Amino acid sequence: LTIATKALAMFRKLNVPILGIVENMSYFLCPHCGEKSYIFSTGGGRRVASMLNVDFLGEIPLETRIREQSDLGAPVVAAFPNSPEANIFKDFAFRVAGMISIVAYAKVAK
Repeated sequence: LTIATKALAMFRKLNVPILGIVENMSYFLCPHCGEKSYIFSTGGGRRVASMLNVDFLGEIPLETRIREQSDLGAPVVAAFPNSPEANIFKDFAFRVAGMISIVAYAKVAK
């Protein structure tokens, strides 16, 4: 999270709009029972987002399929479009697209 904090400070200094924070490798989702296990800790992304006054956009699980597909150069959204992992990324994309529209409209309206 220290890296994220430093990156946000740099983006603010450069006047780059910050839409929010996504917590990567946030939890492990048990393939057998579906239980979320927060193996590193929990709430770090939310704490940093709150501390820096930016939106918390959500969590990406520590998931083998995401890593495997990324290594192959075929994102999980393209390779397994109806998977739970793909749905997480599609939800992020939908939210971010809406946020970008709002930022763009605000610039035009000035």
